[in-house]
Amino acid sequence: MPNMLELLKEYDIPDGSAVESAYPGIRFFKETQHVRRRPMLYNPGLCIVASGTKIGHLGGQSFHYDADNYLVVSVTMPFESESFPDEDEPLLGVYIDIDMGQLNTLISQMDLQAEFSDMEDKGYPLGIGPSTMDGDMKDAVTKLLKALRSEREAKILAPGLVREIYYRALCGSQARVLYSLAKGNSSFAQVGRVISLMEGNYNEKLDVQQLAESAHMSVSAFHKAFKEITADSPLQYLKKIRLSRAKDLIVQENMKAYLAADAVGYESPSQFSREFKRHFGQSPAEIMREMRA
Repeated sequence: MPNMLELLKEYDIPDGSAVESAYPGIRFFKETQHVRRRPMLYNPGLCIVASGTKIGHLGGQSFHYDADNYLVVSVTMPFESESFPDEDEPLLGVYIDIDMGQLNTLISQMDLQAEFSDMEDKGYPLGIGPSTMDGDMKDAVTKLLKALRSEREAKILAPGLVREIYYRALCGSQARVLYSLAKGNSSFAQVGRVISLMEGNYNEKLDVQQLAESAHMSVSAFHKAFKEITADSPLQYLKKIRLSRAKDLIVQENMKAYLAADAVGYESPSQFSREFKRHFGQSPAEIMREMRA
C-alpha cells in the first residue's frame, strides 16, 4: 500500500492553501516554501503532517507537528504557526475536523471515565497539543487517504475510517483533552461550550460576566479556566477571533476593511486597523497588495 506522502502527492493541492477532499470535513494542504511565523486560527480537529514540519507557538510554549507527531485541537484556537518543507519534499498534510457527536459516542463506548476520574484535580489542560503518530494511527490515516481517491469509496468507507482515527486519538497522549471537552458536566466542557458560543457570535457585544454566567461559573473561576485552556483571556481571545474572521472576509471575499470591521463587531474602523496591523504585522491594504502580487 502507498504511504501517506505518496497518496497525498496524487491530489491536486494548490501551493500555500488547502483544498476540500471527497468527504466533508477533511482538507488537504501543501506548502513548498518556508512560511514565517504568523497568526492562525484552527477549528477543532486533527492536523496530520506527512512531510515537512510545522511549529506552533502559544502562551510561551512551542510544539512541533510533523511526520512523527500530529496536532490535536479540541477548541477553536488562535495561535501562531510557522511551516518548514523538507529539503526535497513540500510540506503536505491533511486536516480532519472533529465531530463532537461521534467523539461522544466513542468515549461512551470506551468507558474512559475511570481512567480520567481525577481529571478535575489536575487543573485544565491546554486545548491544543501534539500526540505521537504511532503505527496504528498512521495505518488508519493511510487507509483514509486511499479511500478518498474515489468518491464511491469516500462515501462508503470514510465514515468508518474517520471513526477509527478518532479512536486512535482517544488512545493517544491528548486523550485527556478530548475527553474533557466531551464530558458534558466538566468545567472544561462548559468553557468549551462558551468558546463555541463566542466563535459563533463574535460580532456581538460580549462581556466576561455574561460569558461566565453561560459557563455557570464565577467570573474569577471562568477567567482562570479560560486562560489555562486557551492561553488567552476571554477578551483577548475574542479579539483574535474577530481579527481572523475579518481577514478571511478581506482576503477571500475582497471586502473593504471598514466593512469587514463592522461585520465582525468593531465600532471604530481606526481601532480595527491598529489592532489588525498589530496582530498580523500588516495592514489590510498591505495584505491585499501582497495577494494581488
